[in-house]
Amino acid sequence: MSELDVAKEQIAYLKFWLGVMVVTDISLFGWLISNTSSTTLRLLVGGCVAVIAITVGIALLHRQIERRIQELRGL
Repeated sequence: MSELDVAKEQIAYLKFWLGVMVVTDISLFGWLISNTSSTTLRLLVGGCVAVIAITVGIALLHRQIERRIQELRGL
């Protein structure tokens, strides 16, 4: 398998996990919005922390994918 093919597969794999993280983030955010009045403070704070952590993870993973795509220009 050539280096180009390996790099493309790695990018595809990272894009899959980016999609999983985005869906998880949206779902958790929706749950927080719909259950703010009926949930405990502990769950609300934990959910907010999780949304922030996942959103930061999405941004970092997106930057990594962009860097790998830029590296493809050299192959």
